[in-house]
Amino acid sequence: MLLLRILAAPCWVVLSLLVAIVSFLYCVASALCHVGSVLLTLLAVVAFFTGPVSAAVALLVLAFLISPFGIPAVAGWLMKALYALKYSLQDFIVAG
Repeated sequence: MLLLRILAAPCWVVLSLLVAIVSFLYCVASALCHVGSVLLTLLAVVAFFTGPVSAAVALLVLAFLISPFGIPAVAGWLMKALYALKYSLQDFIVAG
């Protein structure tokens, strides 16, 4: 059991660094997705009045996908799973 803990320690260090990097990238990407969602929604409103309705609907679908309810929500769920993996590995190493 001690050998498994010794082998798991470098994995925990790498996972901790990965979680920190992914967390930073998630924050930046989430902010950019929010701005993009607002811009696509405004373009969709303009397209409703000036262009074909199908283009406006397509823009609204894209705006929803990059909104906080779309792809960033899935990324947040995956990030929580990565945090859970890190902490379970930490508990395995520390618990005696």
